[in-house]
Amino acid sequence: MDILIFISSFLFVINFGFSQDRFTTQRKDMVRNQLKTRQIVDKATLNAMLAVPRHVFVPNNAQKHAYDDRPLSIGKGQTISQPYIVAFMTQELRLKPEHKVLEIGTGSGYQAAVLAEIVKEVFTIEIIESLGQIAKRRLEKLGYQNVKIRLGDGYHGWKEEAPFDAIIVTAGIKSIPEPLLDQLAEGGRMIIPAGPEAAMQLLLVTKINGKIKTKKRLPVRFVPFIRGKN
Repeated sequence: MDILIFISSFLFVINFGFSQDRFTTQRKDMVRNQLKTRQIVDKATLNAMLAVPRHVFVPNNAQKHAYDDRPLSIGKGQTISQPYIVAFMTQELRLKPEHKVLEIGTGSGYQAAVLAEIVKEVFTIEIIESLGQIAKRRLEKLGYQNVKIRLGDGYHGWKEEAPFDAIIVTAGIKSIPEPLLDQLAEGGRMIIPAGPEAAMQLLLVTKINGKIKTKKRLPVRFVPFIRGKN
């Protein structure tokens, strides 16, 4: 019996190591083939995408597709965005290590983990309680102590922690929420998918001398922004 237990444990270690090596290889391929070839050049963004184990943030039955060039369902009608979109949005924020970032739409927690690899503090809000709880446990297990999660309506932001050097919104909305504009720091940058569903654009929003400027960056499709009950 002891021999059988030893053999079983040995095989588990071998299989686990093989699985981790496979995912590491897939992650390197993702960065090289999906990101670097499409003008993702920011070193901090590339390093973060290489560091975060994307397969941990998707359902077990989808792990084999974790590094594919596409979004994946995470349940509750929500998705984890395509790796390129995650990297593009992150790069657009021009993040620095000392920055404080607000994310609206925690989802799986993957984008928050990517941000946490780069900046000092990440504040993230998720309106779907079950997803928020899972993301919280996942991020804690992975050791991301610089991420704080709130359950609730992200439309109003996180006023008591404002201002934020950067804000990222991961759900499509018709117009930019005023509270988020108010909570953006002077010189800050926001990336947000906004506009009508059929013509949604990633907008880069900057605040310079108190004035808001917006610039269209990419046509995109995102899951709808969910509001709380009034």
